[in-house]
Amino acid sequence: MHVQASIRLEEITAMKRWLSAIGITLLLVTANVARAQQELSVSIVGRGDDGFKELISRFEMKTGIKVALKFPNFIASRDLIVKGEPFDVGIVEFPHDADVVASGNVVPSSATTVAVGWMAVAVKKGAPKPDVSTPAAVKRMLLDAKSIAYPDPENGTGASGVNVVMMLRRLGIEDAVKAKSKLTQGGGRAMAMAASGEAEIGMTYYIGMYGNANIDIVGTLPAEICPPMPLIGFISSKSTHAAAAKELLAFLSAPEAAATYRKYLLQPGY
Repeated sequence: MHVQASIRLEEITAMKRWLSAIGITLLLVTANVARAQQELSVSIVGRGDDGFKELISRFEMKTGIKVALKFPNFIASRDLIVKGEPFDVGIVEFPHDADVVASGNVVPSSATTVAVGWMAVAVKKGAPKPDVSTPAAVKRMLLDAKSIAYPDPENGTGASGVNVVMMLRRLGIEDAVKAKSKLTQGGGRAMAMAASGEAEIGMTYYIGMYGNANIDIVGTLPAEICPPMPLIGFISSKSTHAAAAKELLAFLSAPEAAATYRKYLLQPGY
């Protein structure tokens, strides 16, 4: 009788373990299904689109969370958040972080610098490369150049033109180079002018030179006259997927993302 009771007890214990295992499995399956059904709405300022697409794809594969991704321009990336359009994660460029925090539509403590963009100089493929290692060398290059191309700072679609103008003012040569400056609609057009020789010097974000086989990249501009621009991510204060949004920002700012940023001519923000 004691033997039968012992066997019965073992059967009951085994059954409990089996049911417990099934319960845990069902919970895991339910959790994974719930994650797979989540879709994060993510807005990233149009800077290094290919690099961010690659990282987002890896995030989706790792977590099972789907991401609806868009790349508005410099101004639109700010306005989307400030006007209260729905999103879960928004990445803007400095100094627009102050505007989006003031709007109340982001969680201020979620601010995460994911990457940094530098301004750079390019010339036609095979052309002599000027010295850009110091502010004095850059000033000499710009004064000596016959023509300079960079994005129009007044068209509202990009920050690189604004950065160039601020640099010219710091160097005290804005008026001196105005007549030979060719303002373009975006950095791509400035690089096309440098590639064709229509402009001796082309300037835009370093990332805007990625993959262009018709130019030679001279180098990035010194931080003293052209500070790098951080890309700063926020979680929406109205997001219903705050935990997943936090997970995405952590993924984009992890050391493992550094190689991808560098591949596409951005610098990690950490």
